[in-house]
Formats: sequence, C-alpha cells, structure tokens
Amino acid sequence: MNGTGTAIRAGFSRGLIELRQSFTNGGDLLSHLLWPVLMLSVLFFMRDTAFGTSGLLLGTLALPSILGMNAAMGMVSMSQALTAEREDGTLLRAKATPNGMPGYLIGKVVSVAGGLLADLAILLVPGVFIVAGLATGGPGSWLTLAWVLVLGMVATLPIGAILGSVFTSARSQGLIQLPVLGMIAISGIFYPVTALPDWLQWTAQAFPVYWLGLGMRSALLPDSAAAIEIAGSWRHWETAGVLGAWAALGLLVAPAVLRRMARRESGSGMAERRERALRRVG
Repeated sequence: MNGTGTAIRAGFSRGLIELRQSFTNGGDLLSHLLWPVLMLSVLFFMRDTAFGTSGLLLGTLALPSILGMNAAMGMVSMSQALTAEREDGTLLRAKATPNGMPGYLIGKVVSVAGGLLADLAILLVPGVFIVAGLATGGPGSWLTLAWVLVLGMVATLPIGAILGSVFTSARSQGLIQLPVLGMIAISGIFYPVTALPDWLQWTAQAFPVYWLGLGMRSALLPDSAAAIEIAGSWRHWETAGVLGAWAALGLLVAPAVLRRMARRESGSGMAERRERALRRVG
C-alpha cells in the first residue's frame, strides 16, 4: 500500500512538472496554441453560414463538435507520448525504478489530461465570443459538459495507451493519423452527421468521436438544435452507454497490454530501435 501511495504521489508530481514545462517550452507552447487558433479561424469564417433551413449557424454547431473532437484527440497525444518515450529510453528507466511504471503512467495521464483541458479552455473561451447562439447560461450546460468530458477522457486515454504500446517507433505510430482523420470526417464534427448516408452514420456511432461531439453539442446548444441530430434527440443515455463501454474496454485491455510492453522493454531493444532510426536519417 505504501508503495502504491508513493507511486501515485510521484506520478502526480511528474505529471504536473511535465504540464508546467509544456507551457514554458517555446515549441510545446506553440503546439498548445496552434490548433485552437486554427480552429478559431475556421469558426470565424463559418460563423454567419446557415445550415439549411434550420435557422442554426454552422459556426454555432461546429464549436461544441470541435471541442468533442479535441477531447477525443487526447488518445493520439497519449499514443505519441508513449511511443516517443519508449523510443528514447524513458520507459526503460521507469521500468528499472521501484514502482516506476505505475508512477510513469499516472504522470502521463495527468500531463496529457491537463494539457487537453487547457487546450479546450483556449478554444472555448474566445469561441463563445466569436459564435452566437450558444446556450451557456445555465448550470445544466456546464454539468453536462463536465460529465461528457470526464467520461470521454476515460474512454479515449486508455485507447491511446494501448496504441502507444503497440507501435514501436514514432514513424510507425504515424500510421494511425489517417484512420483518425477518417473517423473525424464521418463523425459530424464540421457538418451534421445526418447529412451523411445511413451506413456512414452507423459507422460513426461505433466510435467515441461522434459521441463526444454529440455530448458537447447537447451541453452548449439550445434544445431546438437536437432536431437535426439522429432521432431528433441528444440521446444522453446512449452517449453515456457507448463512452462507458469504450472506457470499460480500454481499462480492461490497457493494463495487460502495458504490462506486456514493459516486460519486453530492454536496453538491447532500445539500442536496436535507435540504430534503425539513425539508418533512416542517414
């Protein structure tokens, strides 16, 4: 129990240090600002474009959807961090330290989740002033946003940990970018999913990105906006059910995959990966 407590404290401390460094390092700070600024630029040009005859503006519909998409992209950040630090030996050093792996993983969750929340705030605060028609006046909106966001992170961060354990190099990890972009394209982020063919709608509903976008829209849009959604409803129970299923699957599979990955880490394996990387550069 004492070892577990030590790992938790060390993990939180490590995560907070990494989070603080990400906002004091120029390159990392730029990455925190670049994507929200790009999305705010898109919203600015979409702000006056109406969606059909619904009376709703595309910018108003897109802002909550983009927040949901960004929350889901935490799995990509987690995957990238694990893959990079596996390649540079950070994971091997954590493995060699007593309670190092639990502390490392707790720290990574804290730093990725903290950075994600900061990025969402950077997007949401100015976004409220750029687009009109958001329903942010009542406590119910913020409560819904909170539970969707928390459940969404629990659903997606373990998936990122699994992907980061599967890929052995940053180059191979880049292979997940195309499937993720495809998933975003069919999930109703920039245009309502009901405008897509039925088979694409069913495909989108199998993945967390769609449900995070829907949950964020239910939190920040007026009730009348539900008319353009599937079944004309915000479907809160279905949102909780699908995100909960992904969370359960991730929390069940991720520990086993991470333990297997940690057992296979060795100095010779890291040296071999580094040598392959140097050959590619050469």
